[in-house]
Amino acid sequence: MSWHTKPLLGFDLETTGINVETARIVTAAAVDFKPGDSVDTLPDRAHLWLANPGIAIPAEATDVHGVTTEQAHANGRPAAQVADEIADMLAASLSTGIPVVAMNGRYDFTVLDRELRRYGLRTLRQRLGGEGTPGPVIDPYILDKQADKYRSGSRKLEALAAHYGVTLAAAHTADADALAAVQVAVAIGTKYPQLDVHPEQLHVWQIRWAAEQAAGLQQHLRKTDPYAVVDGEWPLVPMTPEREVRAAVTDLAERWKPMGICSDDAPELAQGRAHAYRKAAADVCDVLRTGRIPHDLMTDAELEQYGTHKGAAS
Repeated sequence: MSWHTKPLLGFDLETTGINVETARIVTAAAVDFKPGDSVDTLPDRAHLWLANPGIAIPAEATDVHGVTTEQAHANGRPAAQVADEIADMLAASLSTGIPVVAMNGRYDFTVLDRELRRYGLRTLRQRLGGEGTPGPVIDPYILDKQADKYRSGSRKLEALAAHYGVTLAAAHTADADALAAVQVAVAIGTKYPQLDVHPEQLHVWQIRWAAEQAAGLQQHLRKTDPYAVVDGEWPLVPMTPEREVRAAVTDLAERWKPMGICSDDAPELAQGRAHAYRKAAADVCDVLRTGRIPHDLMTDAELEQYGTHKGAAS
């Protein structure tokens, strides 16, 4: 079955951050793609959402997608409604056998899953009535890394679009990214006949390829960071009790960070409180990353046992 000559649904999220457990949806797009579509047909087939995430949008996120906290709060719809509508649209597509295309889909599907759980809504898996991963999903990031393993250079969407001759006029806007992801996937499917299988089979293959690719990347990263962890689950990182606890603690640390911002001319007491919040947030993040107690929080007995170097007791 030539999936790349059939209808597809492009999907993309722009969010408040990169951590799937704490990121909130800001903008989203689902693009109905038919063979022969181009940027000119996008407005008629793009479903767009602007959400009020309920939290401040960090400046670094605004720098990427262009949406400020004030814009989202003034014009965005309730986040729960947006997440619910997105999930309904994806479920409708998948239930009729139309694959969803998402660049680095592990991120988008997991963020959507956490948003649905955050508001007590049915997950995508529940809407589809199954126990497995939602699918079929087609991820050009996974496909490109598998089909052209040894090509050097970036594999971000902008780089893949340039490599496969796809126009990406407005990178990091959800609608343009969703369309470009579909067009890149189609180009990959056309170029590599070994990928011309039924979408369900391709989905199963991508689960294995994603795990292998993540393991390889983690091994590479651990050459310089022994605590590096790369999730291998795809297209959705499942919510486990351990992840639920880690997500709650991470969210707490994220709330502390803004409280650690204080002007230089603020009273000494205020500066002291801000420093305490910064330190607490940093300590929590360090424990989550390494699984070890920060050096300056060790007891005398622990320091004696583990030494005085920066790091590390379990």
